[in-house]
This record gives sequence, structure tokens and C-alpha cells, in this order.
Amino acid sequence: MTSRGAKMHYGGDYNPEQWPEEIWADDVLLMQQAGVTMVSLGIFSWSRIQPAEGVFDFDWLDKVIGLLHDGGITVDLATATASPPPWMVESYPEVLPRDENGVVYSPGSRQHYAPASPVYRRLARELVTAIAQRYAQHPAVVMWHVNNEYACHMHADYSDVAAIAFREWLERKYETIAALNAAWGTDFWSQRYTAFSQILPPRRAPYSHNPTQLLDFRRFTSDCFLELYTMERDIIRAAGATQPVTTNFMGPFMPLDYWKWAQEVDVVSDDAYPDPNDPESFRDSAFQRDLVRSLKPDVPWILMEQSTGALNWRPSNAPKLPGQMAALSMQAVGRGADGILFFQWRQSRGGAEKFHSAMVPQAGLRARTWHEVVDLGAALKVLPQLPVGSGARVALVFDWQNWWAISNPDHPVVLDYLDLVRRWYRALHRDHVQVDFVHPRSDLSAYKVVIAPQLYLLDEAGADALRGFAEDGGHLLVTAFSDVVDHDDRFLEGGYLTRLRGALGVWLEDFGALALPGTVGETHVAVESVAGEFTGGLLAEYIEPETAEVLGRFTSGRSAGRAAFTVATTGAGRAYYLATVPDEAGCRTVARHVLTEAGVAPSIPALPEYVEVAERGGVLTLINHGHETAHLDAGALEHVAMLDGGPVTELELAPFASAVLRRA
Repeated sequence: MTSRGAKMHYGGDYNPEQWPEEIWADDVLLMQQAGVTMVSLGIFSWSRIQPAEGVFDFDWLDKVIGLLHDGGITVDLATATASPPPWMVESYPEVLPRDENGVVYSPGSRQHYAPASPVYRRLARELVTAIAQRYAQHPAVVMWHVNNEYACHMHADYSDVAAIAFREWLERKYETIAALNAAWGTDFWSQRYTAFSQILPPRRAPYSHNPTQLLDFRRFTSDCFLELYTMERDIIRAAGATQPVTTNFMGPFMPLDYWKWAQEVDVVSDDAYPDPNDPESFRDSAFQRDLVRSLKPDVPWILMEQSTGALNWRPSNAPKLPGQMAALSMQAVGRGADGILFFQWRQSRGGAEKFHSAMVPQAGLRARTWHEVVDLGAALKVLPQLPVGSGARVALVFDWQNWWAISNPDHPVVLDYLDLVRRWYRALHRDHVQVDFVHPRSDLSAYKVVIAPQLYLLDEAGADALRGFAEDGGHLLVTAFSDVVDHDDRFLEGGYLTRLRGALGVWLEDFGALALPGTVGETHVAVESVAGEFTGGLLAEYIEPETAEVLGRFTSGRSAGRAAFTVATTGAGRAYYLATVPDEAGCRTVARHVLTEAGVAPSIPALPEYVEVAERGGVLTLINHGHETAHLDAGALEHVAMLDGGPVTELELAPFASAVLRRA
């Protein structure tokens, strides 16, 4: 994936069209000074490349690519389709998308296109064909960057062209209108359709929409954007290009099912912007790194965008502290990245993102940012080629389709799926446990523990995989509000927990919704268990153990005395059920018990809480995210060695410093 002798890509988005030509050569010299190996080029260049329909201007791009190539800088060449030029909207206003209220998204920003628009697709094909045919064989081009952050700002389109495409998608899926009516349960509220032409996107309505219609529209939207990606990728391949093709993901981004998307990209790339105002944001950043690595675990990924310092789009945009940029970059490396890039190379002097920090800051080369950019480039250059594979023995189930379904209205209680999965991750991260993310239907044989938080929507194949994992000797932890509906968001015969009931050994009667914090009523429950005491919220389910052993009971509220935490022997393994939603401390309490029972230990024991450890194929990256120097003694380091095999008996990590070691 890396090229021209580089072990690690380093660079950022380069927008030379924003600058006079005489600056371009200076940029290349500065890139060499900073250790830059690759830049992403042309992401928002459609109006410059194609000033009018059928008219292309590649002279300036030829010059830029030539300068970069002569300077030893490789190119991740974009297809420039992320932001249609003004002439397109003037000539074809029908390309503009609409929101659920029918309001048109106007130009003047970016992503102002309806993804199903035949006109947009035709013009995008013409642009990508011209770019690909011109540069497919250029020696500077080592990667292709399709579009940019699909659906980032325009999550879904409800226009008439979207309605037509949605109906076509539904007809391919269901084949007959009778099958759709059965899946959607359209006899409720007199919604029965007699033709696909009667179906609309879930536009503004007087009350709640059909939940399966909402779910299918999310599936359609993700697929519609994916069609744009594969269309452009296939054009690039047809032009003879053999370089990897990617598009930048955005971590746990709700509108797009990245499990499905990851099958179509050659290498996963990701954009991540943790908030320096939040001292705990490095844990959520680690969550995102592990998630994107898990999407394609056998291929190193690329951090395509991050900031060198402050952003421009939050209510308060704090700069990164000295060393924090390098710490978060090394976090990505430790969690599988083979590329560290930024938005952007040179800070813009105009436009909506002029306050967004860059590798070359507006304050000039005296600024701390520039010196840290140079230092990071030097540090990445001397890293050896790093292996793939996390070595994780613990997996968290994360499923976009479940996320979509659980986010529908009209449930016993409002659940923030992403936040609840993050709770478990943060609990494990605090205990320095390496984690992979898995789809319910993933191969789980490499793991000792699998945790499935709020797996509300579960199909038969996913249930088979989870049951099989436990039967084969794994420790499976399933939490409240799981195995409730099928793939169509419909109840199954036999109540709840219909697919996992036998493995879990419990019968679920009621979900026992609790009041939300800040409202009237019981908001939390206490639990006493063999793992220790902890607090639950949101749900206090009424469960009855059948073959399960009770490990903990509710000790407060209307559920007092009822089972709250159980375990059942299933085959050679153990299946745990948790009938409430623990707070983060409770997640840590429960996880520690399950991990101990499964024989899973931290990657490195007894580390300070703000020292992070990430494993990559036996290589360990330690990072101090705290504000005080961390001193690690021989007891903490007895299982590690220097990369060259030398012993490590003690280690001192200054704030935001890192060390790369390997298992002894």
C-alpha cells in the first residue's frame, strides 16, 4: 500500500488551486522539509477542472502533479465529484436534493447533489472518465480518492428522483408488492399498497412512520451512495488504473453501513476529529480507530483527515496541546494505520474553513504547529514496517442496521445505541483491554469474549453465529433490549429473546422501562452481583431464569428482588444476560467479571489510567494522554521488549509522549 520506499504515508489534503502558481514550488520544498510522502489532490476541484460542460482544463493539474512527482511526493488523486460546480446547478437545477419537508438544498456549500439523480451521475461519469484516462498510468499517482465523506452533510435525499430510485430498490428487494406488504405490516393504519408506484420516501408526516419503511429507506440511502462510489471505482479500473481505490469514512457515521462499504474499498480510510476540550476524547478516538481497523482487519487503514490543531465548526474550537497531535497520530498507528494525513496542507485564507488548522498554519513557520508537523514526519519516517492484526481476544458487536432500527421512534425507552456501545468500549479501554469490533455474522472463533450491547435487531444468521460462539467455548454477554425483532423490525412468534433464549437460559416478560434522567420517576436501579454492586438505567427488565444461574439481583425500585444478571452453560461455553443498562462504572464491573471468568488479561497490567496501550501484530504502542509524566517500572513492562529485542526495565513517558515496543 505504501510506495517509493515509504513505510508510512504522511501528508494531507492539498488545494493548490486556492493559491497562485508561484507558491506551488515552495509548497513542495516545505513538504520535503516536513517529511511528507503523499498528498490528496483535487478533492474539491470540479469547477477548476471542468469550467463548463464538456470543457476540461488539466494544464494546471498536470503542472502540480509534475512538481510533486519531481519532488518525491506521491499523490492520492481525487475524482472531484464531492461538490458540483455552479454551472451544473444553473443548467440542471433538478440535481439538487430535498429534505423531508420538500425544501431544496441550495448550492453555495458542498454536497448539494441528489445521489440518485441521473443527471448528476452522467456528469460525474464524464468527469471521472476524463480524470482516470489522463492519470491512470501517471507514476506519481499511488491511490485514488473517490468523492469525499459521502453523506456527511446531506444524510438523505427525499426528492422525486429519490422516490423513483427507492421504489426500484424496493422492487428488486421484495419482487412483489405482496411481499413488501407482509414485511412492512401495512395492514396497520391502512397502509396496504397495491403498486410500488404508491410508495414515497418517509417525508414529513402527521405522526410516526412505518418503522420498516424507515429502516428500508436507510438501507436504500446507504446503498444509493454506495452505487456512486462503485460507479466511480469501476470507471477508474476501466481506465487501466491498478492503484488502490478508497473513499474516506467517518468512523461511527450513522447514515452509511460501513460493514457493507468496506467490502468495496481496497483500503479503508477515515476522518477523525476528537475534541481537545474533552480530556477523555482519546478513548472515543481509540473507539473510532478500532472500528475502522475492524472493518477490513487484514489491510492497514489510513487516517485520511485529522487536524493539526483547532477546528472551525464546533461552538468552541480548542487547539491541541503541545504533543497531542503526535499522540493521537501514534494512537492511529498503534491501532493499525499505515498513513497519517491531515486536512489540510496549507491553511486557507478564505472560505468556510479558513479557521481550520493546517500543516502550514496561517501564523507561519514560527508557529508550534509547524515544528510539530516536521517532528512527526521525522518520527514516522524511522518506524519499521508494522504488522497487521490486533491480537484482540475481546470483541464488541456493532451493527449499523441495528443502529438504524433501534433509533426508530415508538420504543419502550429512547436508547442512544452509539453511546451505549461506547460505554462498554470505554470500560474495556480503561482496563487496557484490546478490542475488535464485529458484525453479528462475523467469524467469532478468534475471541474468548464477545459483548453484544442492545442488539435489538437480530437475524437468524447473526443469532446462529452468537450461539455457536458460546457453544464452542466462548463467553457471550448479551445485554438488555436484545433479540427483540427480526430483519424487518417485526416481532417473532414466541415472545422476546426468541433466538437466543435457549443459550441464555432466561425468559423475558417485560422491558421495565425506567424514567429518563431529568424526568419524573425511577431513573436508576441498584444491582448487587457476584461482580460487585453497580447502577443500571433506562431498562430494568422482568426476566425469569430457566436454565440460567442468577449472578445478580435488583435491590431497588419496582424490580427489587428480580434477577438482573445471569449466566447459563451452553455447550462448552457460557452465555451471560444483563437485564439493565449499566453506567460506565457498571460496565467496567461486569466486564471485569466476564473477562476474569474467560481468562482474559489486559495487554499490559497495572498501567496508569491515562496511559493507553494498543497492540498491532505483537507490536505495542504506549501513549501517555495525561498531563503528568508517567513512570512505568519493570513490573508493568515484564512482557515487553524494545523493537530490536533489547530488554525494557523502566520507561518514562512525558505528557503526550509515546513508545513503540514489542511483546517479549
